[in-house]
Amino acid sequence: MGHPDPVHAAETVQRAAGVIAARRRGDLDGAEALLATFPTETAKTLGFYLLADLALGLLQAQSGQSVDDLVRELALHLATAAEQPPSGSR
Repeated sequence: MGHPDPVHAAETVQRAAGVIAARRRGDLDGAEALLATFPTETAKTLGFYLLADLALGLLQAQSGQSVDDLVRELALHLATAAEQPPSGSR
């Protein structure tokens, strides 16, 4: 993956973080509206990729675990969540 322009990368990551924050606080309409502001699918993918990379780096710095261990733990959480029935909320 190439190196994006730092200004556009920061804006894209902030937009991705805003989508997640809106969704987490229950503002699904706001999350959808913000998601629609990404200019391309590539920009959307890059924003969420960079956000995930940043989040894993912050978690690694705080926990001292390797990124590989964090990804394995995340995969286990995802597998467990996939086995549980939906809770009735989005």
